[in-house]
Amino acid sequence: MNESHRARQVAESFGVDAARYHRSRPRYPQAMVEAIVAASPGRDLLDVGVGTGIVAQQFRAAGCTVLGVEPDARMADFARRGGIEVEVATFEAWDPADRTFDAVVSGQTWHWVDPIAGAAKAAETLRPGGQLALFWNASRPPSELEEAFTEVYRTVLPDSPIARLATASGSTPYAMMCDKASDGIRQAGTFGEPKQRQFTWEQSYSRDEWLELSSTTGITTQLPRNVLDEVLAGLGAAIDAVGGSLVCRYTTVLVTAPRNHAA
Repeated sequence: MNESHRARQVAESFGVDAARYHRSRPRYPQAMVEAIVAASPGRDLLDVGVGTGIVAQQFRAAGCTVLGVEPDARMADFARRGGIEVEVATFEAWDPADRTFDAVVSGQTWHWVDPIAGAAKAAETLRPGGQLALFWNASRPPSELEEAFTEVYRTVLPDSPIARLATASGSTPYAMMCDKASDGIRQAGTFGEPKQRQFTWEQSYSRDEWLELSSTTGITTQLPRNVLDEVLAGLGAAIDAVGGSLVCRYTTVLVTAPRNHAA
């Protein structure tokens, strides 16, 4: 967790099936999108780790102009087909070429960025008073399924980080990411004090929808097909046992910080 930004093989594995990723990954609360836009001095946004364009499309729908930065060319190509302008690079190595933005946003991706170097690059690209906004969706299936899912991961992937993370309650892993991001922002020395907020919501899933989503994590995207099939069979059996569907509770955790006017 603490060195996830160094795990480039994992960070760039999500494009193995970009269409599946785009279909299955949850979106973000509209109230959060509106809050970020309202706190920004304008509507020119940079989306770090734009992926397939999920975040960018939500901000475009809110009236923003969005440029994406993405290290995985497969994901970038998918986002471009959706009308998003994307430049392929890691954020730390990306050249802003003297361009500046009103907000730098990052959904579900900032843990793949060096927290100090990333904050420094964000400050370089933000206009005075511009906002850095980092956010993650933390999922929480019903308790009986959470226990059953954890047992599947422990059985099939006993040495995998997902088996350990599955035992962490609610948004705990993401709270750690927020704290690490906040520390990086403070160390950059060019932002106001970071603030954290949470948004809670729910989403219903069929069995097949949940299995598709479960195929897009940083662990499962790298599994051999036979091992992934074993994981999905276990998860599917657990869902079948409770009627074939579930309602997942989400907590979207958000870290924001304004760029200092004097920086």
